[in-house]
Amino acid sequence: MRDSFDIKKWIENPDELLLIAGPCSVESKEQFFDVATKLSELQEVKILRGGIWKPRTRPNGFEGIGEEGLKWMREISDETNLPFMTEVATPEHAELALKYGVDALWIGARTTANPFSMQQLADALQGVDIPVFVKNPIAPDLKLWIGAFERLASSGLTHLVAIHRGFQDTNAAPYRNNPRWEIPIELHRKNPNIPIITDISHICGCREILKSTAQKALDLATNGLMIESHCEPEMALTDADQQITPDDLKSMIDNLVIHKTKSNNADFLLQELRSQIDNIDEELLQLLARRSDISSKIGVIKKENNLAVLQLDRWNSILSNHIEKGKLLGLNEALVKEIFEAIHKDSIDRQL
Repeated sequence: MRDSFDIKKWIENPDELLLIAGPCSVESKEQFFDVATKLSELQEVKILRGGIWKPRTRPNGFEGIGEEGLKWMREISDETNLPFMTEVATPEHAELALKYGVDALWIGARTTANPFSMQQLADALQGVDIPVFVKNPIAPDLKLWIGAFERLASSGLTHLVAIHRGFQDTNAAPYRNNPRWEIPIELHRKNPNIPIITDISHICGCREILKSTAQKALDLATNGLMIESHCEPEMALTDADQQITPDDLKSMIDNLVIHKTKSNNADFLLQELRSQIDNIDEELLQLLARRSDISSKIGVIKKENNLAVLQLDRWNSILSNHIEKGKLLGLNEALVKEIFEAIHKDSIDRQL
């Protein structure tokens, strides 16, 4: 049997990568024991996860196995000495999870987004010494995320961890949820004592980009990864496309470059900053592609209505406004002018 992993001790000193794995949903005793047993054989996996209550976007889908699943999680945890955690969204959920000795709780994105729900959970956990992991709210609202931690801290909870799972965005491609890496980075800047775990499964929404997203998170010095794993992903009752087998999980971890989470080395700091620039550049390319698509649609309308492609008055106004806004943001005037002239030329070429 493996040595017991101390979650609280890790939170106080997160100097090793924390890997949390397990199925999106606990579906049956056989399913959960199968995947949990295989995951327990991977020394990299430190905590077993599984959803007991599943808040679905629309009703009539699989909404979780409920209390029975907690019994199974407790049993396999005792057999493997692998700590387990589950999501809670109501005081009743928290009470039942604590009844079965859950080692840690996580609060989902929908719950984090609701201050009323967060306060109810904070009140229910008053005086309970248990690690609580908090996912970012669905919307990219840093204050809302920080507020969730403040409510829990006010109830005496001291072992808190952030889970970055991306943000809902109609233009998130190729992700399911836009990572918006700058938001967890800012959270860490404001709250350096709160470790951050990256839930790559919910960011990606598919298996194909899990590895590259995991590496990007590691390059940005995340403290850990949460990854959904199922022995038969295609048969999963929830989020089938984003789950991977324990064997595939092992292969992926073996091929990741894992950096030190704490370092004063200049090379490491440069790598972190360069990774941030790479992510911003990727976002810029996506925005340019969207802008070009809109320009093409404008060109069609102008052609159908026999309008001139070049609207000089509008262009002069736009360029002047961008230069002034750029100055306020501390950007060089010549740089802003050159960039937007190039963008405008591409727009004209497309409309012609």
